[in-house]
Amino acid sequence: MRRTPLIAEHRAAGAKLTEFAGWEMPLHYGSQIEEHHAVRRDAGVFDTSHMLTLDVEGAAAREFLRRALANDVAKLQSPGNWLYSCLLAEDGGILDDLIAYFLGGSRFRLVLNAATAEDDLAWLERLRPAGVELRARRDLAMLAVQGPRAREKFQAAFPGLQDRDDAFFAPTGYTGEDGFELLLPAADAPDAWRRLLAAGVRPCGLGARDTLRLEAGLMLYGQDMDAGVTPLECALAWTVDLSAGRDFVGRQALAARAPRFQTLGLVLQTRGGVLRAHQAVHGDHGEGVVTSGSYSPTLQASIALARLPLASRPGERVQVAVRERRLEARIVKPPFVRRGRILV
Repeated sequence: MRRTPLIAEHRAAGAKLTEFAGWEMPLHYGSQIEEHHAVRRDAGVFDTSHMLTLDVEGAAAREFLRRALANDVAKLQSPGNWLYSCLLAEDGGILDDLIAYFLGGSRFRLVLNAATAEDDLAWLERLRPAGVELRARRDLAMLAVQGPRAREKFQAAFPGLQDRDDAFFAPTGYTGEDGFELLLPAADAPDAWRRLLAAGVRPCGLGARDTLRLEAGLMLYGQDMDAGVTPLECALAWTVDLSAGRDFVGRQALAARAPRFQTLGLVLQTRGGVLRAHQAVHGDHGEGVVTSGSYSPTLQASIALARLPLASRPGERVQVAVRERRLEARIVKPPFVRRGRILV
């Protein structure tokens, strides 16, 4: 398995390590639930160095990304601006979801999912015109500091770091909380990690990252979306910019391919089970399936994202097949939790 520059720090902190997309990553450091609550109530840090940073540079970089991405980087006018987008195949299926940052001039930065990074690179290389350079930044590490006290504790740990030219900050994350993501040279990552822990930021693993993103209603590639699903079917229509005058990969297919289902949330109403991926959903409008499910530490109930018939509406009740039983669940519109507030 591949390892991030922080593998020794994870071991020293007593992490339970697991394989994820070919990487040896921390699942938790003793209590996934406590790590989840730390991010909702205080501050936590995740090692996200397994994700691939890709710099896109050249005179035609902006036009290249306007064609390659479903969202339109023409919106990014000032250095530091960013947007979330899907990378689509010609048939409208999702190859990956990513964040694009504008660095200024003719320079952009993409952050790709670890599981799809190599395929993404190959796809973008196929689309790349002359005069555009794609540079995989494997020399960088990435930390996500998240929570209502993330900024306060980060500033205590790194007074003056904002002035460093080799540190890149972005107000993004995957938890539904305040915070940011930090890119810095891989050699500097262990010291940064130790400083954050000394400032009272709790180390968090993949387990808490998954329950936090699920509560925030954020899709996970490979579960809630993949190459067989379009953005219009997994609650990501808002990331597709259909403004006139721009042709992007997959646009024509989206116009011709009617959605087959929609993605909504479920909250389990019956005790005695936990919602999990692949469970069948039965309702008045037909059948559906759970794509992501887990116990929500904030709601203290089981929640899920599910593909449901187009006629389904929030507030309706459905039955979910949990082992040998059918348990009642309520349909809701995600997110379930945002900035520490329960919304459903």
